[in-house]
Amino acid sequence: MASGFFALLDDIAALMDDVATMGKLATKKTAGILGDDLAVNAEKASGFVSSREIPVLWAITKGSLKNKAIILPFAFILSAFLPISIPIILTLGGFYLAYEGAEKIYEYFFPHEHHVEATVEVKTEADILELEKEKIKAAIVTDFILSVEIVIIALGTVVEHPLMTQIIVVSVVALIATVGVYGIVALIVRMDDFGLKLINLNEQDDSFSDKIGKVLVNALPWVIKSLGFIGTIALLLVSGGIFIHNIPYLHDLFHALPSMLAELISGTVIGFAVLLLINVFKKLKPKKA
Repeated sequence: MASGFFALLDDIAALMDDVATMGKLATKKTAGILGDDLAVNAEKASGFVSSREIPVLWAITKGSLKNKAIILPFAFILSAFLPISIPIILTLGGFYLAYEGAEKIYEYFFPHEHHVEATVEVKTEADILELEKEKIKAAIVTDFILSVEIVIIALGTVVEHPLMTQIIVVSVVALIATVGVYGIVALIVRMDDFGLKLINLNEQDDSFSDKIGKVLVNALPWVIKSLGFIGTIALLLVSGGIFIHNIPYLHDLFHALPSMLAELISGTVIGFAVLLLINVFKKLKPKKA
């Protein structure tokens, strides 16, 4: 009986060792999309009244946890009963990521003509709360798309391992993604408020606290823009890595290049190819009267 107990402990230790090893690999694979997730959510969570930023962010966080609670079971069912679908979904997700990265670059150099929306007159607190709910819903929908990408990429790194290892690793990565991303977003959106508190800390002009506070206040827009740039590059790298590891032709074509350069080239080229096809399709699509 004692030997059976120690054998069980040995099995648990082996499982946790596999989980730790694969968890590091899965986290590394999803780091790129987490950068984009961070940039998108920092932008979505900003622009609210100071007193409402944390409550809004908490509402989005709860929506993100619900999203992952929906996505994870479906992902594990596919892995258990149709494992061949994982690399296919992963590659399709790579096309979407590459397109998204290319579209952001194209938008930067050739801004789209945005339709001017009618200004909504906000009169009451109920109107403000209604607009807030709409923004929260939009942020949760965006999070759902990003969560699918994170879960599938993480699952793709452990798809050949036992199901229990897959469940633990992918669930841990999904939890870290939610807590880590929204925790950092909370710090970012409150950065300017903390800067204002430092500025108002004393009545002295141009004091040390004033200088630090002004740096924090002025840095917030640049931090969000920087995250957007980093997230765009990350999208191309992540998608390129997916293509190279799942499309043998590309793996053979770029095998002589450094992996990061190969991933960036393949992600960028395929992303702009998809962008071109979508733009051509939009132009050929008949307009509604």
